Amino acid sequence: MSWSGRTRHALPAGVLAVVSTVDLVVGREQTVLGLLAIAPLTAAATLGRRATATYGVVALADALLLGVYAGQYTSETIVAQLTRLFAVVLATTVAVLAATLRLYHEEELARLSAQAALSRAVVRTAETLQRHLLGKPPRVPHLETAVRYQPASRNAQVGGDWYDLFALPDGGTMLVIGDVAGHDAPAAAVMAQTRGMLRGVAQSVDGSPAAVLGALDRAFATLQVDTLVTVAVARVDQVPADGAGRAAVRLRWSNAGHPPPVLVCADGTTILLERRPDPLLGVLATAVRTDHEVPLAPGDTVLFYTDGLVERRTTLLDEGTAWLLGTLRRIGPEPLDRLCDDLLREIGGQVDDDVALLAVRVPLT
Repeated sequence: MSWSGRTRHALPAGVLAVVSTVDLVVGREQTVLGLLAIAPLTAAATLGRRATATYGVVALADALLLGVYAGQYTSETIVAQLTRLFAVVLATTVAVLAATLRLYHEEELARLSAQAALSRAVVRTAETLQRHLLGKPPRVPHLETAVRYQPASRNAQVGGDWYDLFALPDGGTMLVIGDVAGHDAPAAAVMAQTRGMLRGVAQSVDGSPAAVLGALDRAFATLQVDTLVTVAVARVDQVPADGAGRAAVRLRWSNAGHPPPVLVCADGTTILLERRPDPLLGVLATAVRTDHEVPLAPGDTVLFYTDGLVERRTTLLDEGTAWLLGTLRRIGPEPLDRLCDDLLREIGGQVDDDVALLAVRVPLT
């Protein structure tokens, strides 16, 4: 028996020894046999059903023998002695039931703990795999950037949300946020395929986001990709200085059915860059894609996100968007990494869908 096993047996065995010794010491006239019922009850707190029952049987046998020694089976004392024996039997029955319940709860707790540990491991694995698929976006000299990916707690699988940021041959910077329907390996495969095609197309067609999405529509039709994909593609360019010699930055974007990005101005104003969205990617090979543009000033931030940030099963989409705008008005001036972390902290760990974030900021200097 191990040391921990001997320790668990020490208390019920000690009760038997102490009660028996006391009964022998005080003599035949003073019986304390009823205290033997404590032995199985103490065993139930740390031992199994069989061991608890064994201590009950030993306590009953001890009570029988000590009753003989104390002369408790006479016509005057038989009722009292039988009551003591019944108390030991009743205590043993209760103790076995208590041990059974304790073991059930311990097993259930162990099962739930194992499930929780497994779920955490699966979530971490899915998150690590997704981030590996996404890769680390390169830094660009004229923009501050931050990205985040958080998987849905109820899925714990790789999914179709992605972000991307890369330099263009003409000196511009392309920003991408997208979402492939599904939370499984096929969705991740379509995501990786779309991400790779978009990067390749952006290097070969003119840098207009609408032109890039139009080329992807045709590629989807050729490859017969029939998965639903939403994506917003944007590019950031340095534009010539104005008459006062001030340099400017321009954001130009096209949206294929994706949640609109949010512009957080340097003064804290938040603007939802909502335009009439074009069709989802790949729905129609000849879909007309539209570019939109807005100037960016030093200190301005643009947040791209997937719908998991604002969609909830218990609230309307408009409510989620209003929450996002209000939150960004409050935390918009924070450093980008803290801004992204605070957004994810605000929605908590139990998100209904994957969340991908891409935040860019025009430096103040």
